[in-house]
Amino acid sequence: MQQQQQLSDRTLGQWLEHWAEITPDKEYLVYSDRDLRFTWKQFNQRVDNIAKGLMSIGVTKDSHVGIWATNVPDWLTFLYATAKIGAVLVTVNTTYKQHELEYLCENSDMHTLCIIDGTWDCDYVDMTYKMLPELKTCQRGHLESKRFPRMKNVIYIGQEKFRGMYNTAELILLGQNIDDKNLIEAKNSINCHDVVNMQYTSGTTGFPKGVMLTHHNIANNGFFTGENMKFTQDDKLCVCVPLFHCFGLVLATMNCLTHGCTQVMVEKFDPLVVLASVHKERCTALYGVPTMFIAELNHAMFSMFDMSSLRTGIMAGSLCPIELMRAVNQKMFMIITSVYGLTETSPGMTQTTVEDTFEQRCTTVGREYPFVTVKVIDPETGEECPVGVQGEMCCKGFNVMKGYYKNPEATAEVLDKNGFLHSGDLGVMDEDGYFKITGRIKDMIIRGGENVYPREIEEFLYKMPGIKDVQVAAVPSKKYGEEVGAFIILQDGVDMMQEEVRDFCKGKIARYKIPKYVFFIDQFPMTGSGKIQKFKLKDLSLELCEKMGIEVI
Repeated sequence: MQQQQQLSDRTLGQWLEHWAEITPDKEYLVYSDRDLRFTWKQFNQRVDNIAKGLMSIGVTKDSHVGIWATNVPDWLTFLYATAKIGAVLVTVNTTYKQHELEYLCENSDMHTLCIIDGTWDCDYVDMTYKMLPELKTCQRGHLESKRFPRMKNVIYIGQEKFRGMYNTAELILLGQNIDDKNLIEAKNSINCHDVVNMQYTSGTTGFPKGVMLTHHNIANNGFFTGENMKFTQDDKLCVCVPLFHCFGLVLATMNCLTHGCTQVMVEKFDPLVVLASVHKERCTALYGVPTMFIAELNHAMFSMFDMSSLRTGIMAGSLCPIELMRAVNQKMFMIITSVYGLTETSPGMTQTTVEDTFEQRCTTVGREYPFVTVKVIDPETGEECPVGVQGEMCCKGFNVMKGYYKNPEATAEVLDKNGFLHSGDLGVMDEDGYFKITGRIKDMIIRGGENVYPREIEEFLYKMPGIKDVQVAAVPSKKYGEEVGAFIILQDGVDMMQEEVRDFCKGKIARYKIPKYVFFIDQFPMTGSGKIQKFKLKDLSLELCEKMGIEVI
């Protein structure tokens, strides 16, 4: 395992150029389903070409460049191209609709927007024209938008041509007018503490805010994530999580960047493509949220693929059921680790390692990262909680964001005077320094004065045969203020009655924790990054009760 005694001050561009020089002919980026392959040297050259193209259309240091795309081959090219010239890449959630897109473009002061054609239910080109109708009449590079005065360019990532937009080939052609000396000057003007990426919070609890992350934040976070899994240049990581989110951009991409290993990409999650990519490329690591691993394990063709090359990976994004981790361990041969954190912490605060015991990896989120201090703080007193006592998870270190863009008030709400970022999550630390997440402060159900933590009940219900996935959330109650509601996805072919779930709980958990309401559903409301939008379950419960003729009391 590589040893790093101190934090690295390399920028993303410097990391890329390091591997392009050290291992120029080694594969860096692979799309196995179309046999598209880039070596480090080839990829670095394409990045420089795109960087010069961006410079030719007026993108400069601190310009905000948005990318609205699935994991297409040039997604990473634009990431490193903007990083090399000091621009800030603003990641746009692939599931955004018109209002959300316009909010983000306006709030981020976006200068240039890079798009693909869209996804199955969203036409990005049409939505961009609706937002910027002036594109259809203006000359490229001369956009004058009344509503978005800072927006100057739209780039289509691909070969097709659209009125008012550049495409990738044209951008590279324009870049030939930029002297290499100008690109070198731009690179030399960058500091590792400059903001390189702005990610908008997923909006599980409110209006999205732009989280400003630096080269120093994300490169070091990716490095230590890989160290906890003993990554080397020989590893091949299959990435099927979206790049617009920290999971894909940092835990995956920055891990590969800082360890010089191969990144095997999946453009949009499909369990069959994931299994085939692992099999064909002999991947050694795989990431995913729990629902992705469930889809892979339950795929009808799972047994046709050889998973024996896998050795490790990350399961994160939401509660990781113990039985699922055991199944992944046994059937996919992986020592799964878990990362805990949030966008504001780049995202890792704590992580389990490949050297931890199965119990530690299944029941905790590991210990704090190197050069990071994690404390459990009493939300009422602000004092640090003793071992085993629940409080709010708080973090201080290299991984903490620079702040929310143009929002000092919101920044001050989460960053205290001592520099600790307050997560809003509840947790406890054991005597060995391992942390457990017990719930969210806002997710907590208060039933007639009793505090109920959904995570505890979810863990318990996962043990019930026939349950594939479960989320517990508050249901409004006239009598108690809130009642416990269980939202359950059943295993294929399983039938279950509400009373069976309550009977399973009786005598095993406190009576006030037993779900009064049990709903069997097909899927949870999700963000584009795979996080469950728990706050929407409360509204869903009222809709389901009305449909079922159940009176909420």
